[in-house]
Amino acid sequence: MIKRTLITLAAALTLGVSVQAQKKPNIIFILADDLGYGNLTAYNPQHKVPTPNIDRLGKEGARFTRFYSGSTVCAPSRCALMTGKHMGHAYIRGNSREPLRSQDTTLATRLRNNGYTTGMFGKWGLGEENTPGAPENHGFDAFYGYLNQTHAHHYYTNRLFEIQQGKTVRVALDSTQYSDDLIIDKALTFIRENKDKPFFLYLPLTIPHAELHVPQKYLQPWLNADGSSKLQPEKPFETSEVKSYHPQPQPHAAFAGMITKLDEDVARVLALVQSLGLDDDTYIFFTSDNGPHKEGGADPEYFDSNGPLRGIKRDLYEGGIRVPLLVRAPGKVPAGTVRNDPFAFWDVLPTVCNLTQTASPGGIDGLDFTNAIQGKKQSLQHPFLYWQFNEKQYKEAVVQGDWKLVRLKPKGAPETVELYNLAKDIGETKDLSKSNPAKVKELLALAKQSKTPAENPAFNWGLD
Repeated sequence: MIKRTLITLAAALTLGVSVQAQKKPNIIFILADDLGYGNLTAYNPQHKVPTPNIDRLGKEGARFTRFYSGSTVCAPSRCALMTGKHMGHAYIRGNSREPLRSQDTTLATRLRNNGYTTGMFGKWGLGEENTPGAPENHGFDAFYGYLNQTHAHHYYTNRLFEIQQGKTVRVALDSTQYSDDLIIDKALTFIRENKDKPFFLYLPLTIPHAELHVPQKYLQPWLNADGSSKLQPEKPFETSEVKSYHPQPQPHAAFAGMITKLDEDVARVLALVQSLGLDDDTYIFFTSDNGPHKEGGADPEYFDSNGPLRGIKRDLYEGGIRVPLLVRAPGKVPAGTVRNDPFAFWDVLPTVCNLTQTASPGGIDGLDFTNAIQGKKQSLQHPFLYWQFNEKQYKEAVVQGDWKLVRLKPKGAPETVELYNLAKDIGETKDLSKSNPAKVKELLALAKQSKTPAENPAFNWGLD
C-alpha cells in the first residue's frame, strides 16, 4: 500500500512538472511611437535623456542592432507587425483611415484561438469602431485607447475608446487627464486580472509622438528654477505650423519629459511582472514603430535621435526604419545577448507563435527568429528585406546582407537609385550605385519580385 502510494505520488509529481514545463509563456509587446534608434541610452550612451529601465530589458535579455520596423510611418508598420506581411504584400501600405478586412488574420487572433487572453492598450491605427478593422474583430478581448492616428496626437482629450461587452465604443474622459497615465493603468490592471492564465498584452503607447505634452512632474526636471528650459536653445512650436498639434513653448524639455515618462511606464510594467511572480513565464519585447519624427516641435538633430543613422520618419534610409528591439525573459533569453543579424516587424508573428506553441499561418513574409532571441545559432535568415512607401514621392528599399538599395521616384520626374554598403557606411553617406551596376540590377530585380499590386486601392500607386 505504501509502495503504491509512493508510486502514485511520484507520478503526480512528474505530471505536475510536465504540466508546468508545458505552460505557455505570457507575451508583453511594448511599442513606442516615433522613438528613434538613438533615443535609448542602450543604443546611444551619449543621449541627453537616460533610459535605465528600458535599457535594463537588454541588459537582462537580448539587444538587436539590426531590427527593422514594418514601414516608416504608423499604420503600415503596425499592419506588418500584426499580419506578418511586408509592404510588398500588406493590405495597409500607408497612413490612412483604411481598416483591416475581416479576412486579415492578426497575431492577436491566432493567440486568442490558442487559449490566450488578449489585451491592447494604446494606439491601434488599423480600423475604427463599427468597421471590419475594429479591435474586437482582430483578436482582442480588451482594448482601451485611440483608434486613429490623428486623434492620438492629443494626450489631453475628451474621449478614448474601449471594448465593452465585446464591442469597441467611445468613452467620455475628463480632458485634464493625461491619456498615457490612463492607458498604463488599464494595462497594469489587465496583467493583474490575468496573472493566472496565459495572456498577450500589446502595449502600443503613443509616447513620444507629437504633440509634445507631458505632465508637469516630468517636465519639471528639465526646467531651471526660473521656469526656463535646461535644454537650450528652445524654439517654441506654434499651432499655426501644424494645426493638429497644440503649441509648445519648450519642445526640448517636453520631449525629454516624454522619454522619461516612457521609461517610467516600462519600469511599472517590469515591477508588476516581478511582484506577481511572472518573471519566469513572461517574454517582454520593446521596440518602436518607425524612426524619430520632426513634428510638433520635435528636434531629432538636437537629441541625436537617429544615432549614427541617416534619415528620420518617412525616409527609407536606416534612420526611418531601423529601430531598437530589446527582449527580456529570465531563464529563456541569456542576459547581455547582442544580435547583429537583420530581422523585421513581419518576423514577430511567426516568432511569437513559436514561443507560444501557436500555429503560424501560411502565406506570410516573416520568419521565426526564436533562436536569435534565445542566444542560439540562427540558421534561418532572410535572403533580403523589402519596403515601399509613397508620400510626396514613391520610395523603395532593399536590404541584402550589407548592401542597401534605395529607389526614389518623384511624381513626374526621373527616378534615382542609390546603393550603400551598411557594414562600411552605416550612415549611408557614400552612394556606390555607379561603381556597382551589377549589384544595383540584382537588387532592383529583388524589389520587383517582392511586390504585388495592392489589394486596397488606396495603396495601388501604379508604379513598377
